[in-house]
Amino acid sequence: MATVCSFDITSNVDLQEVDNALNQARKEVAQRYDFKGSKASIEFDPKESKLVLVADDDFKLNALWEVVQTRLVRRNVPVRNLTRGAAQPAANSTVRQEIALQQGIPTEKARDIVKFLKDSKMKKIQAAIQGDQLRVSSPSRDELQEVMRLLREQDFGVALQFGNYRG
Repeated sequence: MATVCSFDITSNVDLQEVDNALNQARKEVAQRYDFKGSKASIEFDPKESKLVLVADDDFKLNALWEVVQTRLVRRNVPVRNLTRGAAQPAANSTVRQEIALQQGIPTEKARDIVKFLKDSKMKKIQAAIQGDQLRVSSPSRDELQEVMRLLREQDFGVALQFGNYRG
């Protein structure tokens, strides 16, 4: 009887790395000449996985986002898991923007991944949605490696991590 091998697909963001990157971004903003005397701030709520950027105008808000994004990339935080909201006017003639951090794979994207795997014409692959992650199983290890390769080449809008391999 053949043993079934499996692995899990997740999409998680290390909140400690996000916090470290935001602290670096705050230091850079405090030192930059174009932010001198402006009301630029970066707030992070780890419980709700949400960032709030506040700046004087849209131009400074975009510059602030670039600083944050650069620092997140340097700390190996997947920027694909960030969803920018619309810029909104705030108090004292400032502009505010909320950015949501996506933890786990949303159900809609999980269905897209399962559909993609079914359409890939691999016969022995089974994909199951388990909460905010997916489990892919097959009797063939080679097919599982092929699935990982196919998923890395495809863009589903979230950063995918592969783990919990059981062979």
